[in-house]
Amino acid sequence: MEGYHKPDQQKLQALKDTANRLRISSIQATTAAGSGHPTSCCSAAEIMAVLFFHTMRYKSQDPRNPHNDRFVLSKGHAAPILYAVWAEAGFLPEAELLNLRKISSDLDGHPVPKQAFTDVATGSLGQGLGAACGMAYTGKYFDKASYRVYCMLGDGELSEGSVWEAMAFASIYKLDNLVAILDINRLGQSDPAPLQHQVDIYQKRCEAFGWHAIIVDGHSVEELCKAFGQAKHQPTAIIAKTFKGRGITGVEDKESWHGKPLPKNMADQVIQEIFSQIQSKKKIMATPPQEDAPSVDITNIRMPTPPSYKVGDKIATRKAYGQALAKLGHASDRIIALDGDTKNSTFSEFFKKEHPDRFIECYIAEQNMVSIAVGCATRNRTVPFCSTFAAFFTRAFDQIRMAAISESNINLCGSHCGVSIGEDGPSQMALEDLAMFRSIPSCTVFYPSDGVATEKAVELAANTKGICFIRTSRPENAIIYNNNEDFQVGQAKVVLKSKDDHVTVIGAGVTLHEALAAAELLKKEKINIRVLDPFTIKPLDRKLILDSARATKGRILTVEDHYYEGGIGEAVSTAVVGEPGVTVTRLAVAQVPRSGKPAELLKMFGIDKDAIAQAVRSLVTKA
Repeated sequence: MEGYHKPDQQKLQALKDTANRLRISSIQATTAAGSGHPTSCCSAAEIMAVLFFHTMRYKSQDPRNPHNDRFVLSKGHAAPILYAVWAEAGFLPEAELLNLRKISSDLDGHPVPKQAFTDVATGSLGQGLGAACGMAYTGKYFDKASYRVYCMLGDGELSEGSVWEAMAFASIYKLDNLVAILDINRLGQSDPAPLQHQVDIYQKRCEAFGWHAIIVDGHSVEELCKAFGQAKHQPTAIIAKTFKGRGITGVEDKESWHGKPLPKNMADQVIQEIFSQIQSKKKIMATPPQEDAPSVDITNIRMPTPPSYKVGDKIATRKAYGQALAKLGHASDRIIALDGDTKNSTFSEFFKKEHPDRFIECYIAEQNMVSIAVGCATRNRTVPFCSTFAAFFTRAFDQIRMAAISESNINLCGSHCGVSIGEDGPSQMALEDLAMFRSIPSCTVFYPSDGVATEKAVELAANTKGICFIRTSRPENAIIYNNNEDFQVGQAKVVLKSKDDHVTVIGAGVTLHEALAAAELLKKEKINIRVLDPFTIKPLDRKLILDSARATKGRILTVEDHYYEGGIGEAVSTAVVGEPGVTVTRLAVAQVPRSGKPAELLKMFGIDKDAIAQAVRSLVTKA
């Protein structure tokens, strides 16, 4: 970036005028809506004016242009001022601002990607900087482009640990194209923020995390211009001392005004006061970007060759995942992998070995890892695959939930599911993950049962919109599918059938193999079972399940290495509810498990071949 050139007085006054127009728009919009956060907007008015009309480079009529600088509003409740900026830039009609929060308008209470200028949804505080890190990493290391990333945070959200995970990440990877602006307006929602206006402490904390940190008067456009003009070989934090409700007489720096619009008569008076300070109505044009981001196509990414497994050979699906990911990496240089220091257990290390420049080690910070992936995926720049133990995704559930609201296309692989991991014990066993991912609206849940299915799941996930979760297991199990087997989302497989099957048994991963072993036991007693592999738990193949149930006198038995709540049994029960003559019997893990050998644990919790065989016998006898 070129050295700082102080703007002339005319430009500085124009920026002050812009800030005051943004204040007025924010007050008008929230008063019209009867809800919103005008005081949070007013503290940030000068910051937004300088950022968008002096510092940033972007095409105002093409907000998602790949060459544009990026902006993330981490303090998403200040959305009205973001909308005001895009009206000031000429992208939104000014009249639309008065439709804030109306069901007929795209201007939601917090930013969402149905707005062309919003890359990631914010509003659950503490997540914006992680996404901004993903964008900055992509810009520096994958796109190798000159666009910069700016993220504005509120001081209240600096209590969130995820912010400091992101601060550490940015420093480790020297994201010198990233600027965080901390809007230190002193007041939180119900109380002052813990450090109030002790900006020197914020500065020391940012510096301790490896950032270049500058304290500014957040209401001085000149100080802001100068701070944004400083280029360093490290990420920059601009610590802006501001006042909540700046410019609103009787409200500025006062408690109990968070999230409260001004009553109409008060708003009219305040707007008049602020308007009297504006010297010119002339608007500043946005500065266009340098056009140096490469064009990217991430559609239709296919494996270079079919799977090469041999039926009967044994491999853990976690290992098959690592092999598949490394293989897919050869099909597109936009496939990237992220891991949380578990790469030698999830086997994403295979990807790192073959594509070291596209592997991001996120260390033990799963919340931030998901946010980084969301940032990397914005504007269709990459196809990210995040890997860790499935149990540890539960700590990132809020980030995953927000990724769905962000309409993000990210792929998450969770290994070490269920009691079948064995001796490591319950802290490492994912037994809630299916329930969690099934509850996410845009999520596809893959649960492959052998190496072939795993490889197909990885390829399908790369081409499936929304969030994809791939559940992989630790034990080695036999390959049951031929390499040319076709797999599709929402399409189950009948793995075993005969003309006179008594019960349909649905298992996945290790329990599918236990079901096949149970079938061998039962065959000696002249009891046949039909064994189904759902492949995707969401969406579920309802038609095949119902067809199989009808062929087995309406009897379905589900067996899963997961708690009863929210897993395969509940998914199947939901799919067949209301169907006459169909009953679902469920086997699952009923309580918090313990350490032990995998076979011992499957037996203890009643999900092994013997338990399946006994459950089938009971169903047949009952009939």
